[in-house]
Amino acid sequence: MASFLAPPAYKPEQTGPEADAKYKRLRWQVFIGIFIGYAGFYLVRKNFSMAIPMLEPFGFTKGMLGTALAMNAVAYGFSKFVMASISDRSNARRFLPLGLILSAIAMLFMMVPITMLDPINHPERRGLAVFLMGAFNFLVGWFQGMGWPPCGRVMTRWFSIKERGTWMSVWNCAHNVGGALVGPMAAYGAMWFGSWFYGADTKMYFLIGTYAFPAAVAILIAIIAYVLIRDTPQSCGLPSIEKWSGSASKNYDEKKSEQSLSVKEIFKTVLSNKFLWYIALANSFIYMVRYGCLDWAPTILSEQGVDIKNAGWAYFAYEIAAIPGTIFCGWLSDKVFNGRRALPTMIFMALIIVAIVVYWQNMTNLSVVIGCLIAIGFLIYGPVMLIGVQALDLAPKNAAGTAAGLTGFMGYVLGTAILANSVLGYVAESTGGWDMPFILLIVGCLGAIFFMALTYKEEQYLVADRKGEKIEEKK
Repeated sequence: MASFLAPPAYKPEQTGPEADAKYKRLRWQVFIGIFIGYAGFYLVRKNFSMAIPMLEPFGFTKGMLGTALAMNAVAYGFSKFVMASISDRSNARRFLPLGLILSAIAMLFMMVPITMLDPINHPERRGLAVFLMGAFNFLVGWFQGMGWPPCGRVMTRWFSIKERGTWMSVWNCAHNVGGALVGPMAAYGAMWFGSWFYGADTKMYFLIGTYAFPAAVAILIAIIAYVLIRDTPQSCGLPSIEKWSGSASKNYDEKKSEQSLSVKEIFKTVLSNKFLWYIALANSFIYMVRYGCLDWAPTILSEQGVDIKNAGWAYFAYEIAAIPGTIFCGWLSDKVFNGRRALPTMIFMALIIVAIVVYWQNMTNLSVVIGCLIAIGFLIYGPVMLIGVQALDLAPKNAAGTAAGLTGFMGYVLGTAILANSVLGYVAESTGGWDMPFILLIVGCLGAIFFMALTYKEEQYLVADRKGEKIEEKK
């Protein structure tokens, strides 16, 4: 496996107009590859949250299902950190499609606890069913950890720091495209193919739309991604992005940054950086808000009498609204804030508080709820994206994946699994309503703003760079 994933060797460097044209063409090609590939990961990531309303009639409580859902985030958080260190030393062209195919296969097995154990007629098996749902969610989450790191590797190799915010804001929309399709695919996949497998037993149709149909599409996408992605410019006979573009990050060293580090060196570099820890903690609160709103939206809507088809379209609206919001946020960070990420993140999180309050106070008004979900979707994914960009900015490029892995670990384990899934699920169940969960979401926004503020000063060199000033790095 190590030889299969090993990075391709560097080829002799080409120069001249033909090399320049090749560079521009391959940048677009690899960008499309990681965009399509990462969108595919989201077709088979959080499908279980769409299934929760259909699973409750089988005798499962919100707390039980929230715990099973949390296993996805726990695994993804650990995997993103572990797989990131492997990805930093692997061929992105092979690493990403392999992870996507394994995720799709694990998603198919999510059908087993319902089809094999029949928890309606055998209530004594519900405990085992929850255990298996958690286990398969864990596997899905673990393989999902192979998605972001190779994309981060490609981004740092093919796009410079001065343009990375804009390019990553567009790329980051990949998960909105994939995530948005989960809702409609769940509804229409069940409608189109449910009877093929379950005949007149309509209560089982959701298994096809939620799990099987997206998994089949994801495998096809993995093949397309493999065809398009290239690992590094040097493996294609081209110069490094720093040499080609003429711009580099504060910590870039041509000799050191283009060499592979040992696993020990990678972890030492990342774990000793206090600013990476600040943004990792901020990310945990951002993810609490992101998935606290997204994962429980189908349940909240169903409690208001909204059917699965309309709940799926609300899910779709949340994700699609993120596309212009993410691009706008990335553009702001590059063009208005001179490459700084902290300030736009803080502004967007403050605006999310307003949307959450309106959502909370108007839960019985479907139009207002969907409008607030659209507003939160528009605002939340910009900060999600900028955290990833900031991690790449603050770490050496040969440890970039691991730096992003640290932020992902905190986001998914603390922010999503513990806070958004388990805590919010049990709080909603124990209090018999959604008031306390909404208060916790507001606290999450404030926590994100606080930790991002701690990184504000570290980014000021970018302003001076734009003005042509020279800043001495603090020893």
